[in-house]
Amino acid sequence: MQRERIDIMLGDGNPLVLSAMSEVFERDPRFSLVATSATAEGFLGMIMRVPVKVCVIDWNIPALGAEKLIEVLRAQENAPRIVVYGHDTDAAVPRQAMASGAAAFVSRAAPTDALVQTCLDVAAGKMVFPYLDIRELKTDPISTLSRKERAILDALAEGLTNKQLAARLEISTNTVKFHLSNIFDKLSVKNRAQAIAHFYASKAKSGG
Repeated sequence: MQRERIDIMLGDGNPLVLSAMSEVFERDPRFSLVATSATAEGFLGMIMRVPVKVCVIDWNIPALGAEKLIEVLRAQENAPRIVVYGHDTDAAVPRQAMASGAAAFVSRAAPTDALVQTCLDVAAGKMVFPYLDIRELKTDPISTLSRKERAILDALAEGLTNKQLAARLEISTNTVKFHLSNIFDKLSVKNRAQAIAHFYASKAKSGG
């Protein structure tokens, strides 16, 4: 008896990678490639119209980035299971992918077969990540912050105001407030002082 095909959608900012991945999944009879997109916004627009079971997302997909895109996708009814496809040179990325709610992380350096197998595993309800120290993930929520959030927390510890933060990072004060809200949520704190205290406690623990 032939199994039902797994509906899949691909999002990657690199057109060559997107084309190569598309070819792999189009040729595999276990999958039905529904759509592809080179941007997070385009990806979101398509998945709202045509829900899928699994999606593969480039960690650095323009312009939102995978972390924000995953947050939006997971809020949807019948949310897809998400495989993050990214560079594993930064050990924090798989941790951030897991913390943001992805079901798997696959290195861009891994063989294509590994990506396909991971998508099959994720469709079957599994979570697939390279070795991560889960205790570290639980005990130090700072490891779940994105690079931009970490930069904001570093600047916050210097005593910068929202206006100064906005000027340094070349973003609007509203965007600063948005990032601060996310930082407070992730660190389970209520204000700047508590966030800064968390920052120094984490540095002391890591010897940094």
